[in-house]
Amino acid sequence: MAFSGEPREFSEKAILGIIRHYTREAGVRNLERELAAVCRKVAVEVVKNARNARVRVTSSSPSKYLGPARFRYGLAETKPQVGVATGLAWTDLGGELLSVEVTIVPGRGKLTVTGQLGDVMRESAHAALSYVHSRASALGLDPNFYQKSEIHIHLPEGAVPKDGPSAGITLATALVSALCKVPVRNDLAMTGEITLRGRVLPIGGLKEKALAAHRGGIKIILIPKDNEKDVLDIPSQVLKNISLVQVEHMDDVIKRALVARRPETTRVLGISAM
Repeated sequence: MAFSGEPREFSEKAILGIIRHYTREAGVRNLERELAAVCRKVAVEVVKNARNARVRVTSSSPSKYLGPARFRYGLAETKPQVGVATGLAWTDLGGELLSVEVTIVPGRGKLTVTGQLGDVMRESAHAALSYVHSRASALGLDPNFYQKSEIHIHLPEGAVPKDGPSAGITLATALVSALCKVPVRNDLAMTGEITLRGRVLPIGGLKEKALAAHRGGIKIILIPKDNEKDVLDIPSQVLKNISLVQVEHMDDVIKRALVARRPETTRVLGISAM
């Protein structure tokens, strides 16, 4: 619904743009301040031009009144990529998309994890690698791949601290993608803790994570089976536009998250061909 008054009118897209690019909060106090700032500048503009006509603030107007955008939000990747998986994170200010990148180079078994990660997330990275190592033969990998490679896991936006176990399946998916050279679906995000046996454990903040996925253009979210009860908290408008898929094991995640371009890869991983 548009917010209107004299002598200005805000379109829905203008308000949405201000929320996304000029505020970052759990409430609406800063939004109220930014709207008031726009109204004052519109009033000055009307007085200077001696106009009585209504001024419409559109989606392209906020930068005119508030300056360059102050914040950005995560968007889905434009195409499937090898070694890049999209996770979901919870913060005090709401949910966020979390990109995980993995690169493999020749080496002697070194694992590097960067992106200002906390101890719990670093442990999740090691657990993900142990799972991949235990499933090497089933994935069509050399069981000794770890001794011949150096693995670098990076989570962009290194200035932002990150921690928690819920990125476990995202880390494992990016690892499998990089090692098998199979891309990850770009319209899919995931959240879930991983065990050494590949079980997917429940997480918190599912509602906020689903909202972030919807905002970022994600169409499918993989969630732990044990979070089924939390689906009721997600707004129905969001559920109409995204598909929630419940998973119990990492093998299920791989089958749904990766896309194969070669028949032999499809047979080995049991995933869908593009």
